[in-house]
Amino acid sequence: MVKFTRGGTSALLLAAVLTIAGCSQASPKSSVDPSVASAAPSIELTPDDGARGVDPLAPVTATVRGGTLENVMLVNDDGLPVVGIMTPDRSSWKVGEPLGYGRTYTVVATARGGDGQLASRTGSFTTLTPDKQVGVTLQTTGGTPLSTRRNYGVGIVIVAHFDEPIGDRAAAERRLSVRTTPAVEGSWYWLDDRNAHWRPREYYRPGTKVTVEARIYGAELGGGLYGQEDAEATFTIGDSHVAIADDRTKQVKVYENGDLVRTMPTSMGMGGTEVVGGTEISFWTQRGVYTVLEKANPVVMDSSTYGLPVNSRLGYKQTIAYATKISTDGVYLHQLDETVWAQGNTNLSHGCLNLNGANARWFYQFSIPGDVVEVRNTGGTPLEVWQNGDWGVPWDQWRAGSALA
Repeated sequence: MVKFTRGGTSALLLAAVLTIAGCSQASPKSSVDPSVASAAPSIELTPDDGARGVDPLAPVTATVRGGTLENVMLVNDDGLPVVGIMTPDRSSWKVGEPLGYGRTYTVVATARGGDGQLASRTGSFTTLTPDKQVGVTLQTTGGTPLSTRRNYGVGIVIVAHFDEPIGDRAAAERRLSVRTTPAVEGSWYWLDDRNAHWRPREYYRPGTKVTVEARIYGAELGGGLYGQEDAEATFTIGDSHVAIADDRTKQVKVYENGDLVRTMPTSMGMGGTEVVGGTEISFWTQRGVYTVLEKANPVVMDSSTYGLPVNSRLGYKQTIAYATKISTDGVYLHQLDETVWAQGNTNLSHGCLNLNGANARWFYQFSIPGDVVEVRNTGGTPLEVWQNGDWGVPWDQWRAGSALA
């Protein structure tokens, strides 16, 4: 795992801090006792000199009593300066960026008293070195990273994927946030100890702006595990695309912003199950609320990837055109010319939704990740959350899946 280095930027940034100038004006004659007025200013540094195991996000400050700060310089163990912020009255200074893990920093502060006396103070400290670090990726339920400044469908589910098991889910969730305009009610749901999913109570409104952040850097997330780097993504919700596939009619009706725009005959899963190599394989198209995950043209579909050998009675390996994926275990809406005669009347597939060439191409071009596909009135078991069935979880149950519930 790559470990990122923080704290220490360019000398230009330091110069910008050090050249902040204060205005001056004539002062009335002081009536303070000369022995007091001549006292040198006192500088306090935080953390204390020699401190070890310092949190890289902890306050690093220099403050003065009886004068004003002239200069404050903080450098890391490579000699690179760290950005800082001086208050307008030059009474205090604080670090302006996160520090790095396992680094030693040296601070030198100088101050001038009211009668011109100078004082200086030097200190050093070392930040903590984590036993382990964890990275986070903001992505869709299909495993692709969320792309900033692009459109997603009204059913998009946000995933915070951690590359190590999280020991303290509550600590991690406190570092996750989703902001929307307009505001929506939403919640995190932990699928397992590496994946937290977020969705609103209802589908987004088209045009909603969404920003998701994972501010995990410097956070202890259980068992000596610390966040490696922050992550952020901002995107917009596009038009409402909802496709309803009904096994009673064997038609897929596609709606855009509530208006029916296309009806497509389909052939869905043939039904039934078969035990192969000790594993039960279902040939139903599971009912439930799916979302579009990704698209490929073409895609190679290989039954051996889910335990059905290619050379078995029902096995296959085919190159398929205009394939729109809607489940993590390989359900697609796709072109299949061999079943055109059955589309609209007979179910023949292994679980996918077969379409003719024109309809498969149209749906492929029309859909975007996060678009909703509802499958109704099929047999077998319903879609499960791990298969991209987030929207099938009742809201109370979804909220109870939060580590902060």
